[in-house]
Amino acid sequence: MLAVYCSETDSDDPLRVLTIGDRPPPEASDDWTTITVKAASLNHHDLWSLRGVGLPDDRLPMILGCDAAGIDEQGNEVIVHSVIADRDWGGDETLDPRRSLLSERHQGTFAERVAVPRRNLVPKPPQLSFAEAACLPTAWLTAYRMLFIRGRVVPGMTVLVQGATGGVATALTVLGSRAGIRVWVTARSAHKREQALAIGADQAFEPGARVPERVDAVMETVGKATWAHSIRSLKPGGTLVLSGATTGDATPAQLSRIFFLQLSVVGSTMGTREELERLVQMLVGRSIRPAIQQTIPLARAREGFESMLSGELLGKIVFTAS
Repeated sequence: MLAVYCSETDSDDPLRVLTIGDRPPPEASDDWTTITVKAASLNHHDLWSLRGVGLPDDRLPMILGCDAAGIDEQGNEVIVHSVIADRDWGGDETLDPRRSLLSERHQGTFAERVAVPRRNLVPKPPQLSFAEAACLPTAWLTAYRMLFIRGRVVPGMTVLVQGATGGVATALTVLGSRAGIRVWVTARSAHKREQALAIGADQAFEPGARVPERVDAVMETVGKATWAHSIRSLKPGGTLVLSGATTGDATPAQLSRIFFLQLSVVGSTMGTREELERLVQMLVGRSIRPAIQQTIPLARAREGFESMLSGELLGKIVFTAS
């Protein structure tokens, strides 16, 4: 079957080791099943995998991709929840110390078929296209959990989103604005700030700019480059929700400001299957649709990786497998 995979990793030139070619079809055992993939979306996780982060050589070759929507063996349209918990784990899958994502220990979704645990399937409503549904399991679920579960943000609050146009940041902006939250964002270029305003942000600022007033919560995925600004932008008692650090660890941590202003720093990782179901219901009920920058056939997946590596994104890149 056609698949996008890596047989080796390269920390400096990830696209060098990106391969599009034939791989054996998946075999499902026990409580797993196979899905015919209709659409799969690209995440930064896939670039990190090509660099070898979280993907040691003894697991190669590995088909990339965490997110997918497709058709199960009974002909049902489904969305794949990409967090793979231990078979005996109960409760929040994201707290399982042995959890993984598809494409880390198990072959990923950038293929014509993928094997997944049956419990990881969520019904796809007819109101969502396969491409739209494929955007949800990583970036949009991460944003949903950051805002409403870990951040406990409610309508009327003000939230600052650092880095406005990536997959998670775009989802944060759209979900927050549609939920009655005032969303402020930062972005490097005037064009990106304009794009963020177009999808629902109330105001957009240059990175590091002083915001008009301190905010209730900051959604942080950047790390070192924005950490100090995030901490300074919070009102006393505010919350910083952290789900990534693409520019590295933050130093100094500004511990004095954190304890003196009684700030909360909360980690957030992905989301549960139940939260994915709630996210789907929210999108359908409020007629929200993920922002998709580009839909590309799987055979031309390299184009999508090149766009992501360039950093010029607004929303998601989706690969269509069939």
